[in-house]
Formats: sequence, structure tokens, C-alpha cells
Amino acid sequence: MTDVARASAWMALGTIASRLTGFVRLLLLAATIGTALNADLFNIANTIPNAMYILVAGGLFNVVLVPQLVRAMKRDADGGDAYAHRILTLGLLALLASTVLLVLLIPLISRVVFADRLFSSGFESQLSSGMFLMALCMPQVFFYGAFVLIGQVLNARRHFGPMMWAPVANNAVSCALLAVYLVVFGASNGTDGFTTTQALLLGLGSTAGIVVQTFTLLPFLRRSGFRIRLRFDFRGSGLGHTLRLGAWTLGFIIANQIAFIVVQRLGNRGTAEGADQGVTAAGTAVYEIGFLISQMPHGVITVSIATAVIPTLSTLAHDRDYGRMAMELGRTLRIALTIITPIAVAVACLGPAAAGVLGYIPNLRDGTQVIGWTVAAFAPAMIAFCIHFVMLRGFYSNEDTRTPFFIQLVIAATNIAAAVVLTSLVAPGRVAQMLALAYGLAYLVGAGLSALFLSRSIGRVVDAETVRFAVRLAAAAGVSGASMLGVLWGLSSSGVRADDPTGSLVVLAVAGTVGALVFVGASTALRLRELRYVVTTVLRRG
Repeated sequence: MTDVARASAWMALGTIASRLTGFVRLLLLAATIGTALNADLFNIANTIPNAMYILVAGGLFNVVLVPQLVRAMKRDADGGDAYAHRILTLGLLALLASTVLLVLLIPLISRVVFADRLFSSGFESQLSSGMFLMALCMPQVFFYGAFVLIGQVLNARRHFGPMMWAPVANNAVSCALLAVYLVVFGASNGTDGFTTTQALLLGLGSTAGIVVQTFTLLPFLRRSGFRIRLRFDFRGSGLGHTLRLGAWTLGFIIANQIAFIVVQRLGNRGTAEGADQGVTAAGTAVYEIGFLISQMPHGVITVSIATAVIPTLSTLAHDRDYGRMAMELGRTLRIALTIITPIAVAVACLGPAAAGVLGYIPNLRDGTQVIGWTVAAFAPAMIAFCIHFVMLRGFYSNEDTRTPFFIQLVIAATNIAAAVVLTSLVAPGRVAQMLALAYGLAYLVGAGLSALFLSRSIGRVVDAETVRFAVRLAAAAGVSGASMLGVLWGLSSSGVRADDPTGSLVVLAVAGTVGALVFVGASTALRLRELRYVVTTVLRRG
């Protein structure tokens, strides 16, 4: 695991930088356009291109290509270059055609993703703004795909860092243009839509960031020794096998995106209804803030570790060495959970206090508690999604895209059912929290199913060692959580208010520090070897 650890550490540094700059972008966006209906319009218009890219080709590009590229590098005399050239050519052609088609389908897509209320009388300006923003953002589909295609070629050649660092450039461009928007138009928390000039700056600025992110990878691709060449001799090249694997992944993605669209509509409906009741923080925008905050540890830790181990897993699967493959997956899962679990416990305990710090931003001052409880509601999902994500790397490395499809059907159905039921029970101001709980419940089911079916395929992934590890980890995290809640109670009794920005900083500093120290102490007492391994690796890397 030494090479994997080093690669993971380098990717983690890049991901930390990209996530931190992304968080700055998120805060700057909220400070600029708030969390009300206007923010929902931009958020949906800007996230739909990514969703459409994932629907069109994301599953194939993200999870199928690396194992196939690794196999081609081992099998072909040219080190897999010709195969990679054909993949790039076919992928770029498909992305271009899909992007043009999606732009033409924007009126239909708007009907699907926006709440019905926006199509009623009195919302003409808002609907027009949302559709115009979507048209400006939709070209991102092509550049998202090109970025992942180039990045996966680099990953297959074990150049992991560039793909993790490139989003920093995207975030820098977006932040710069948001700063221009703030200077020119000022901050608002509006519900009446955007002017044409405002929409142009927001939409084109977001698209420009994705373009810059994609072109950032090209120098690293050349440095790896790979040169992009368009090849159209697809017949007999082995792409049919890759596409057949991608067919099940496409089904997986469709199921996932149906759940995504339902959640977006439920959140948008909550925002629209909240606007009628004077609630400025309710649905989609708040849900996205909570989701992005809760996903930061996953992006830094789980993705980095799992991405670094994929070439190794693919090689072991190719050699049918399933015993070592199961052992490698179990070790990867334990390392990821050692870091993710205490963070999830801290999020559950300190989410409202963390969001209280956002009160320094005028546009968020009235919505910090809603955001905070939404962040806390994502805590179970952080652990469940981590397990599920690692298990999926095992399926894909073994060229099994069929089983994840059926598991994702169950996840999507659970997410939709839970979201519909839970949001129907609460007022608009609680919609985002219910959506977060539904997401966690769905992936709790998914984590159990993925571990069960992968173990049937390659042997027990959750073995006796992992069970003993889970018991020790739960005990250490439980003691840490109890200590943080105790500090919260003590500070509250002393008059320190967690709903005040300054008080929130005090609570975070004191309770967070105590929780971290208690977790380390409890882990040491319980002989949690994985924590020592993580700390040793980080110190050695430094």
C-alpha cells in the first residue's frame, strides 16, 4: 500500500486545494445571490449540465475506462496508445453531438427539473432567467466529458495529481467573475429572476471555469508521453466490449439521475413555497450547500484513496487474484473509514455551530440554522456513501457493471420514496434537512447491498478483521461525539451562543479540538492501527 498511500496523499493535497477553493466559491456565490429563489434558479441551471454529462457518458468515462485502459496498456504492443486514441475520438464526438442536442432540448429539460409553480402566472421572469442560464451553462457538458476523458488517460498511466488539482483553476476563474458580479451589481437575496447582463456574467463565468479546468490537463498529458490523435478506425478495436460494459453503467446513471431530478424538484418546490411565506432559506440551494460541505471529506479522502488503488485492483482482477483483491479493498475501506467516521460524528454534533459562522455573510445570516441542521443531517450519508463508493471500485475493477446497476435501482427508489414522504411531513424551511436524511437512508441500504454482493463475487470483503475494526472505530467515535456534546452543553450553560457567528467560532474551536483529542486518545487505547498508519503516512509525506 506504500505507492497507493503516496499517490493518495498527493491527490488528497490537490483535492483539499480544490475543495477549499470550491468552498470559497460556494460562500462567495451565497454572499452574492443568497439562498432564495434566484439562487435556486442558478444552482439548477449550473448543476444540470453536470447531471446531463453524467447521464450521457459519465458512468462510462468515470468507472469503466481506467480498468480498460490498464488492460490495453498490458495487452497491446503500443502500450495501449491506439486504444486510448480511439476512446478519446469516440468520446469527444459523442459529447459534441450530445451537447448540441441538449441545448435544443432545454425547454423540455426545464419542464422536468423546475417545479410546476415556476410555470404558473407571476413567475414568467424567473422561468425565463432559469432557461437562459441553462442555455449558457449547457456547453459545460462537452468540457466536463473532455476533462474526465483526458484525466482518466492520465490516471491509467498513474499520473493522478493533475485531475485533482485542475479544479482549482476552475474555482479561481469562477471566484474572479463572481467578484466582478458583486462589484457591478451588488449582493442580493432575490426572488424575481436575473437581468440579461447578470445572467450572462453568471452563466458564461461558470462555463469559462470548466473550459479552463479542461485545458489545464493538456500540458500534463504531453509530459506523460501521450499525444492526442484522432482515430476513426473503431471496428475490431475492442471498443465494443467497453461500450457493452458501459451499457449497464448507463442504466446505473439513469437511475441515479432520476433520483437527482426528483430531489431537485422537491427542493425547488420548497423554495417556491417558502418564497410565498417569506422563508429565504428552504430548498435546493440550502441542500446543495449542505451536500457540498458534507462531501468535502469524501472528495479529499475516499476519492483519493479509491482512485489510487483502482489500477492495482484492476491488475488483481485481471489475474483473478481475488483473495488479494478482497484484502486490498478491505484495507482501503478501513483506512477511508478511519478518517471519514470521526469527521461525520463531528458534523453531526457541530453542524449547526459550523453554519453559525456563516452569519458573518449578510445574505446567509437568516438561514444559518437551516443550513446547519441540513449539514448535520448529511452525517449518516458520509459514512454510508464512503462504504458504497469503495465497494463500487471493486465491481468496476472486476468488469462487473451489471450488479451496481441493480443496487443503484434500490438506492434511487429508496431515496425517492424517503424524500417524497419526509418532505411531505414538514414546512418549507425543513425540506432540505429531510432531503439530506433521505439521501443518507438510501446509501445506508446501498452500502449493505454492495458489500454483500461484492463479497459473493470475490470473497469476503468485510472479514473478521474489518468487523473488529468497526467495533473499535465505533467506540472511539462514540466517545469523541459524547465529549463534543458535553463541551457544547458546557459552553451553552456559560452563555456562549452557537447561533452567533463569534460564539460559533468559539464552539467549533473548543469542541472540535476536544473531540479530535479524545478520538485520538480513544483510538490509541483501543489499538486502532489504521489511525497510526494514516498519521505515519502523512508525516512521512510531509
